[in-house]
Amino acid sequence: MTSTPTPLSILDRLWLTEAVRLREEHTGPLDDSEANRHANVAGGPLAERIERRALFLAERDGQRRALGHWRQGAWLALLALMLVAILAGSGIAWSSLGDGTRPVNVFVTLGSLLGLHLVTLIGWLLGSVVIGDSGGALGRIWLWLSGKAARDTQAVQLAPALMHVLQQRRLTRWGLGTLVHTFWALLLLSGLATVLLQFSARRYGFVWETTLLDSGTFVSLTQALGWLPAMVGFPVPDIDSIRASGTNMLADEGVRQAWAGWLIGVVLLYGAAPRLLLALFCFWRWTRGVSRLNLDLEQPGYRLLRERLQPSSERLGISDADPGLAPLSSTSATVSTGNGAVLVAIELDSSRPWPPKLPEAIADAGVLDTREERRRLLDQLVRFPPARLAIACDPQRSPDRGTLALIAELARTAASSRVWLLPAAPGIAIDSDRLNDWHQGLERLAIPYRDSAPMTWLETGHD
Repeated sequence: MTSTPTPLSILDRLWLTEAVRLREEHTGPLDDSEANRHANVAGGPLAERIERRALFLAERDGQRRALGHWRQGAWLALLALMLVAILAGSGIAWSSLGDGTRPVNVFVTLGSLLGLHLVTLIGWLLGSVVIGDSGGALGRIWLWLSGKAARDTQAVQLAPALMHVLQQRRLTRWGLGTLVHTFWALLLLSGLATVLLQFSARRYGFVWETTLLDSGTFVSLTQALGWLPAMVGFPVPDIDSIRASGTNMLADEGVRQAWAGWLIGVVLLYGAAPRLLLALFCFWRWTRGVSRLNLDLEQPGYRLLRERLQPSSERLGISDADPGLAPLSSTSATVSTGNGAVLVAIELDSSRPWPPKLPEAIADAGVLDTREERRRLLDQLVRFPPARLAIACDPQRSPDRGTLALIAELARTAASSRVWLLPAAPGIAIDSDRLNDWHQGLERLAIPYRDSAPMTWLETGHD
């Protein structure tokens, strides 16, 4: 019985489609006859057919499961980076302020809290606007950690496939930009929280020191940096307090509080706030771009699929009946509803009488010997899936990989399937080892089997 997979988002569908394309590009064409059949039966534009084919192959070969593992790894990597941001922000703030026994050099502390943030912000802006970089070292670290945490051999093509999909609308800068700015916002907020905690628990004095510059430079710089924080209510030391702080540490509580408020306001408005706003902006551009993603049909791998998934006759609008859907034989009945029952046999010896006497409600699909017969029947069953399908097999033949694959493909077209292991001809014993191989193969496929004729089940749905 076929199960309905969980619906995928637009990004996930295109992601898996691109991963299948890259896989075929590196390892060669996949066995896709069943996938093509399902895509063609569903119809629709070429992009939908390519996508449907790829999703079928991804489900069959484990790439969809690998996508789930990759996502889990990505979340673990993201949590690790966020933990690093919290610890780094707290550590920088703690080491910048010290234990309160020495005065705090306000500009050295400000440089410690904002210096690396400003350098990386300028680097992101240059890389994003001028170079077109997609997130810098932090983004590459996250991608690397995500792949390592996935631990799935089918996930090899997922990271490059994601980059290929996102490059279509240059979304890598916005996706990884969201990550980068969130990281720095969390680091700065963690540093601010540590600063507030230390200011609440300890008494700090503030000074500024210089050898080359005069006091007027520090007065102008302090007032310039404090202008924006002052607009939203943060205190700024007055000119006399700024000049006096260059000589010694002032004991006045008001001056201490003014310097502390100035430092917090500058870090918040020039550090954490811009990063938060940029993270929100990048996320908005990301969600907007993802909603507009589509399949790039100009890729060579997709152009090669055009004739298989959308033949020339179909593109030209020819509407004659497909000869592949003709009745299988003069005695076979076409399954035209979803609640019918079908009996089919695989590679029976010509000496065995077939078909058995069947009730009218059961359609005989004949004996499948050639590839063309298999293709025609599978096309028919995909278009008109039966409620019950019995597959007759001769257990005197070896259950090779091709036969088991055909049985599995046939079984997937029906709501319920069974394999009928036919009895041997009179006077002939079935090899027990070969019969055991049949049992093991069918159990791996999770398809029920039986040795007696399943006519009652085919006709009524129960035994």
